Amino acid sequence: MVEILFGKLALPKDGVLVLPVGEELPLTGEAAVLDETLGGTLSKAMAAAAFKGKAGQSLNVYNAGPYKCVLLVGAGKEDAPRRAELLGASIAAALAKESEAAILTDGFSAEQAAEIGLGARLRAYKFDKYRTTQKPDEKAKLKTLKLLTAAPKEAEAAWEIADAVATGVEFTRDLVTEPANVLYPAEFAERTEGLKKLGLKIEIFDQKDLEKLGFGTLLSVSQGSVREPRMVVMQWLGACGHGNEKKGDDKKGSKKPKDPLVFVGKGVTFDTGGISIKPAAGMEDMKWDMAGAGTVAGLMAALAGRKAKVDAIGLVGLVENMPSGSATRPGDVVKSYAGKTVEILNTDAEGRLVLADVLYYAQERFAPKFMVNLATLTGAIIVGLGHEYAGLFSNNDELVGKLTEAGEAVGEKLWRMPLSKEGEAYDKELDSPIADVKNIGGGRAGGSITAAQFLQRFVNNTPWAHLDIAGTAWATKNAGVTPKGATAFGVRLLDKFARGFEG
Repeated sequence: MVEILFGKLALPKDGVLVLPVGEELPLTGEAAVLDETLGGTLSKAMAAAAFKGKAGQSLNVYNAGPYKCVLLVGAGKEDAPRRAELLGASIAAALAKESEAAILTDGFSAEQAAEIGLGARLRAYKFDKYRTTQKPDEKAKLKTLKLLTAAPKEAEAAWEIADAVATGVEFTRDLVTEPANVLYPAEFAERTEGLKKLGLKIEIFDQKDLEKLGFGTLLSVSQGSVREPRMVVMQWLGACGHGNEKKGDDKKGSKKPKDPLVFVGKGVTFDTGGISIKPAAGMEDMKWDMAGAGTVAGLMAALAGRKAKVDAIGLVGLVENMPSGSATRPGDVVKSYAGKTVEILNTDAEGRLVLADVLYYAQERFAPKFMVNLATLTGAIIVGLGHEYAGLFSNNDELVGKLTEAGEAVGEKLWRMPLSKEGEAYDKELDSPIADVKNIGGGRAGGSITAAQFLQRFVNNTPWAHLDIAGTAWATKNAGVTPKGATAFGVRLLDKFARGFEG
């Protein structure tokens, strides 16, 4: 993790110095003073390299005066969206071989300085805990960034919030990247226990608890595995003053959320497909079939970490889907927590079975103002939207607008997909001849839509949205603030969404 510090706006004595440069703009402020002191070295280097200050551009000028290196980084156009945080990401990428650097941020506000820090920290993330032998250029070197600003105290105050969000993102990325032999349902649940120190109330439901509740669809997924399932309920009650949990005030019902925002995550810690087994090629990717649950856990960490003035509940259903003599068979019928019977025609359509029970429980217990679930639910959404957008399905136009706006603000984009009312169009495909509903539609066509239709069967009158993040949970290349690997898509989006409800 990169440490972000702030200091007064002044040229440092030595080391590595970073100078942001606006597109098609000359050096200004302290950067111009430095260039003049160096006899025009920087401006000459810019001209020779055709450096125009475009976003993503960088130029190293080594041994410039007292500095080991002066790094010029393109800040792009002043009105570009997310300019500051994307600049921070570019800086982190360009500083990959350095351990520390100072960044001049004259021309940027204190809040923007914090955003630069956020972008740098998010891009510098690296998961290498299992690497015992690495080449020098593979190691994470960047340790400290000091942002020099005209208002360091104000920047530090803004950073407290950004730091909490970054911590939530990193928590999610760690969870999603872990291999399935390390992160299974019980281990995932145990890691959420560590969030109690932030003030979250954590409840963990084990196999016996879930059997007693009657979570028939969730349990049908886990019954082929030796790893027992879990459900975790995380509560942050910040609307009536933060600090949430007091010593001795942890009894169930001691505090009740009022009109909470509820977030539900699919947590299949490994998905073989069960008896409807997947092809071997690419199955290793199914360790991150719990990304929806990972996102909810990271979001709750972010909300608690920044003391959000909102009541929020996060619920995750955690299972491992394995084939064995005890596994669910295609054609089996199970009874859900909602009381509806489900004919399971394909055991690889398992995430919706996990979510069905948790969604219904969430509504019944917490009466949400809005409910949002996240899941790497279908490959079909990747066919439709690729890796640029997550699919958004909802029964509420207001919720769609708020989520879409929040996603645009942080660069986590959503695309609304169609959703029929029960008994109409796509929904009819889920009618079963022997049960209340079947878990797949009539064919491959519209697979992401019929999956959403199944979930909607377990939503009552609650304003609800389903985010299918199968195409956005994992990145195959570096882009913006996201390095290759687990993206934590949804943490920042939903944190931004929650800010719209804070008092």
